[in-house]
Amino acid sequence: MDSQQQEPLIPHGDRDVHLRSEDERSAAPRAPKSSAAPSLFVYLLTLSAGISGLLFGYDTGVISATLVSIDSSLSDRPLTSLDKSIITSSTALFALLISPFSSHIADVFGRKRVILLADGLFVAGAVLQACGATVWVMVAGRAIVGAAVGAASFVIPLYIAELAPAAYRGRLVTVNILFITLGQVIAYIVGFVFAEYGSRKTGWRWMVGLGALPAAVQSVLVLFMPETPRWLVKSGYRDQARKVIRSVAGGDADAAKEVEATLKSIEIEVREEEETRRLSGRRQAGGLLGWVGPLEELFTVKRNRRALAIACLLQGLQQLCGFNCLMYYSSTIFTLLGFSIPTLTSLVVAITNFVFTVAALLLVDTIGRRRILLYSIPFMVVGLLLSAYGFEFVKLPTDYNGAAQTAPSEQHAALIILFSIMLYVAAYALGLGNVPWMQSELFSLSVRSTGSGIATATNWGANFVVGLTFLPLMDVLTPPWTFALYALVCTVGYGLVWRCYPETTGLSLEEAASLLEDERWGVH
Repeated sequence: MDSQQQEPLIPHGDRDVHLRSEDERSAAPRAPKSSAAPSLFVYLLTLSAGISGLLFGYDTGVISATLVSIDSSLSDRPLTSLDKSIITSSTALFALLISPFSSHIADVFGRKRVILLADGLFVAGAVLQACGATVWVMVAGRAIVGAAVGAASFVIPLYIAELAPAAYRGRLVTVNILFITLGQVIAYIVGFVFAEYGSRKTGWRWMVGLGALPAAVQSVLVLFMPETPRWLVKSGYRDQARKVIRSVAGGDADAAKEVEATLKSIEIEVREEEETRRLSGRRQAGGLLGWVGPLEELFTVKRNRRALAIACLLQGLQQLCGFNCLMYYSSTIFTLLGFSIPTLTSLVVAITNFVFTVAALLLVDTIGRRRILLYSIPFMVVGLLLSAYGFEFVKLPTDYNGAAQTAPSEQHAALIILFSIMLYVAAYALGLGNVPWMQSELFSLSVRSTGSGIATATNWGANFVVGLTFLPLMDVLTPPWTFALYALVCTVGYGLVWRCYPETTGLSLEEAASLLEDERWGVH
């Protein structure tokens, strides 16, 4: 199917999905498919916004080295497996809780204000962790960071997607994922340095406290960043939206036409959605309690329900495949496997993630979102099954606090596990690590924030479950069966992606959302 030429279908009897006649639709201006490279302005915006991704990655990566460095610094006792699980999963729990609320704040007050809110939470959480003296203060600090991560992980991809040219939207959203992986690499480097050369009692405090610095820098930069043109048009600031679109389009000869066509396309979508809402009896949401309208529209309009199903599927699969177990517990795992410097071994995995995210950055707008998922998930399954096989030959301690005494045969198994984890991480970085964050292109404008917020909450709900259950699953099912379970999840997810995820590469946000009017979910 040539998705760029596909006209959206109009299901019979579903008047609230698409109101314009064929003549009106053909006469309406389309957002231009400019092949010109994004302007310097767009790159600067993406890099500035991407600092949130750096913070996201740093705070998820630094906990791995922190857990093996705290020793008895909290509550005057060694951390138990339950302590580690609660400290780790509290971040995901509060990310889950904040995501839906931040989506409504982004609709009412704008995308950039949510970024600023997240920065304040990052600083507060980092300082509280660094100064904490008990396990529960550490949990509180991780929870505040979780709220920041939940807001940032939702709003940054949305902010970039609403500003980026259609031909480069996937690549620029992937830049944010690149920042996440870079943050994880930096976290492991910092963890290695402080674990090997820093004080045993205070080194981990520096690890978590340094997360405040990028947040403070971004809080200054965000003051000079514009709001997205789609939010400005929806909020009645047409002239400001034109200025932002002009900055994005650059200064070439066709820029003026491109600006007006893009602005007109956004205005048409806004008017259509207002008319749809009027005919169906739904009222325009307003104020802090106005979340009911978009939520109703999300679940009552067929294409919105389909968009939500796909976005939640991808976000849930991104976590239930088990990837963040490696981010949270990689140093713990490599300690168990007998590696002498587990934080350095974890760094190898983080670098693999970063390198293949760079590859995804170059490929996602060429190969396409759907294809890159279908190509990469089978390699994830192979990596997980190979890890399960390797764990069959390693005898692990039962308390997960000490290193295994590995025989030579077990050392070979440990290397097999390291290789298989790197294979799994490489495949994840190419596909599932970045494609789910392009969720905003599935939703129509009126429900884009609400739908993206719920999908992001799904991500953090699954993240919470995985972070809380990984070590208990290792106890109950044993490591081989735990990794085999994640392989099964990936296999089921592959089938669902093949069945219902359409290709959206190269389409404007308005055209991508219209794909789901098709009874086949835009998959042909």
